[in-house]
Amino acid sequence: MVVVDGQRHEVLADRVYEAVKAMVMDHEIAPGARVSIDGLARDLEVSPTPVREALARLESDGLVVKRPNAGYRATDLLDSDAFTDLFEMRLLLEPRAAALAAEHARDEDLRRLQAIVDEMREHPDTGQQYTVYQRFAVLDQEFHDALAEAAGRPLMAEAVSRLHAHLHMFRLNSAPGAAGTTIAEHERILHAVTRRNPEKAAEAMAEHLRSSRVRHRPATQRRGADR
Repeated sequence: MVVVDGQRHEVLADRVYEAVKAMVMDHEIAPGARVSIDGLARDLEVSPTPVREALARLESDGLVVKRPNAGYRATDLLDSDAFTDLFEMRLLLEPRAAALAAEHARDEDLRRLQAIVDEMREHPDTGQQYTVYQRFAVLDQEFHDALAEAAGRPLMAEAVSRLHAHLHMFRLNSAPGAAGTTIAEHERILHAVTRRNPEKAAEAMAEHLRSSRVRHRPATQRRGADR
């Protein structure tokens, strides 16, 4: 067992969180399945404490639920109707946020957005395993959140961030080969924001979201569309 405190404990907690999250995202812990704290602690060779902390964080992500007197279980997958609803909400909020960012973004906001896009080019790997596309997915979310923050509307930025958190609940795999397309779409949005063009920024964001919706819609919805 690994026992640490202070900063080392924080590093360990983050590592355990990512490890357990990968198990849930990749269905090593199946949707609806019970999550054993002691079992995870043995598998990860840590004490139960960082596992409990990881599960508390995953509960806030919507990936596990805590049952009274019964421990944790992985959440069930959301269906295609919920997925459609989520993207409809994003299409209402994020193009408007992009337009406002084109009007209100500060120089430091633009530098932050550019830095995120630049780092995404360094993490282009996308695929079926969460450990492969993890960093790219984090940067993708950071781009959208940073853009919403640049709009200068705190409530809107909070709403956008909450919507992105719900994406975890679909256990979406990153579409193989989609990294280059995603980066190019982000660059078009950023170009419009940098040029202070609200209309083009909103249009580029809407196109990006519609494209992303097609790339990542749940398997049940894909099967229905292919009939």
